[in-house]
Formats: sequence, structure tokens, C-alpha cells
Amino acid sequence: MTIRFGLLGAGRIGKVHARAITADSHARLVAVADAVPAAAQAIADQYGCAIRSIDGVLASKDIDAVVICTPTDTHADLIEAFARAGKAIFCEKPIDLSLERVKACLNVVRTSGATLMVGFNRRFDPHFRAVRAEIDAGTIGAVEQVVITSRDPAAPPAEYITRSGGIFRDMTIHDFDMARFLLGEEIATVSAAASVLVDPKIGELGDYDSVSVILTTASGKHCIIGNSRRATYGYDQRIEVHGALGSVSAENQRPVSIEVANARGFTRPPLHDFFMTRYTAAYAAEIAAFIAAIAGTGPATPSGEDGLAALALAEAALKSVAERRAVAVAEVLA
Repeated sequence: MTIRFGLLGAGRIGKVHARAITADSHARLVAVADAVPAAAQAIADQYGCAIRSIDGVLASKDIDAVVICTPTDTHADLIEAFARAGKAIFCEKPIDLSLERVKACLNVVRTSGATLMVGFNRRFDPHFRAVRAEIDAGTIGAVEQVVITSRDPAAPPAEYITRSGGIFRDMTIHDFDMARFLLGEEIATVSAAASVLVDPKIGELGDYDSVSVILTTASGKHCIIGNSRRATYGYDQRIEVHGALGSVSAENQRPVSIEVANARGFTRPPLHDFFMTRYTAAYAAEIAAFIAAIAGTGPATPSGEDGLAALALAEAALKSVAERRAVAVAEVLA
């Protein structure tokens, strides 16, 4: 079966998903919608799809599923509209910046019976999935500690920061989802510290650019997350899981994995420059998983509930920074 897609949003992440959709033999990109005509035209020219308005995609009978890559403040409304229209929905994180709005949106999805998958692409990275597979196989015994390092090469523009919801809801949220994925237990408490060390403008906009978080489960397992908006050496993405019998880790990836040795020492090529190239395989795998969920041969995971859980951790982290204390996740979900 071929799933016919509509792409909502032709910006940076929209281009990534357009490539993933068109590369899958079980998918066809039928139409793209974007408020910027030139952006939509670029996708249409490259992949041979139609240009339609969002309302046009909503009413289209030749579209089975949509991928939502529009600004965050449009996600919940679009999810509800397409759920009611009977379309399957893949939405980039987060569903919304408000926990209450996310809960209301998920109620609509449940009532309509729609398929909803949330874009936490790192679960589909082959290296991170291999780590999870070793955990599942019992290779390292019971998980005790997880360490996640995630640093961007440079800070995003000010316009993006004002709409993103801040570093915890925009950047660390991926790591919150990965922590849940690797720990195998829900997080009970969050303790976070945050600073402005990269660009004073980020602080003026009410956000942070350098954060550290400790997550603790009810059984006492820990996850330590380190984020920065500046890594002069490239896109820094590493995880390590320590267990009762050993540890397993996933190192940084490079476009070319070689090492040169000479009289000056050992050198390796630079890291990937950002997520578009680092997670190419992950984006393809998550679209394949979404197609399987639509076909009924796999789960729609990460789900809307996973999106809600990750956002709750972001809210708890913000509260922890503001009040300088560990925050129980139950406090923000009450």
C-alpha cells in the first residue's frame, strides 16, 4: 500500500521530511503547504508535488496522512482539525507549549480515533536504537545511570527563540524523551540548572543557552543531561548507559569515519554540522514507522502521550530553575 502525504510547512525540518517521504517506496508526497510561496515552490519543484493551502490539504480526498512542520503555536489546532478529518497525523514536537492544551488536543485525537505520532526522531537513530537493544538483551544488566550530551553548533536566531518555547521545551525535550526511552521508567523528579553563557541576547529574550538536568525515577535510577547552544567542534550527540553488569554507549557520528595517524598524532574528520545530516537515517526510519502504524502493522510510537510526558519534564525543569529545587513531575501535571 502507498500512503499519500501532505506536508504542512516547507522550512528546514519540512525539507528533511520531504526527503524522507519521497525516499520511501510506500509513500508519495502529494502536496505541500506553506505560508511562504517560494518555500512551497522549492519543495514542489524538487519532488513534483502540488502546492495547496492547509485548508486545501484538509479537504483533499487524495491525501491519507499529513506531516506537520509548521510553527509550534499552530500544532494543536492542526492536529485536531486533521484528526476530525480522518487523516493520520505526524507532528513535530512539541504538540503545544501548554500542558493543558496538549491534554485537550489528545482528547480530540482519542475521540476521533486518529493515528497520531510525535516527532522524537532520536528514538529511531540506528546507534541509539542499538543501545536500547543491548539494554533489552540484558547485556549490561539493570540500568542504573544514563548520561546524555546534546550540544548544538550555534544558537538559533532570535526570531526562532521567541516562538520555540525556550531551550527546555525546544532542545532538551528531545533528551527528556530519550531519557524515558533508555531508563525504561517514568521520571519522578527533575532538578535543573540553567545559564546564559553563549549569547546575552538569549537571556534578554527570557531563555537560556546552557543547561544541566538530573532526572530521577521512583526506583532511584538517574539520567544526567547536558545541553549547550554552542559547540565549536560540531553537532555533539552522545549517550552512555551504565548498568549493573557493564555499560553501553553511542559516540558522536561523522560524515566520514576515518582516523589519520602521523607524526603529529591522531586526527579524525569533523562531526556532522547539524541535525539535518546527523539524523538522516533516523528521519527515514521514523517515517517508515509512521507508515507501518497507518497500515496497522506497528505502533504509533512515540505517541501523543509521549509528547505530553516530555513536555511535563520540560515544565518541571523550568520550575526547578525558577525555584532552585528539585521538582516532582506530579506537581506540574496536577
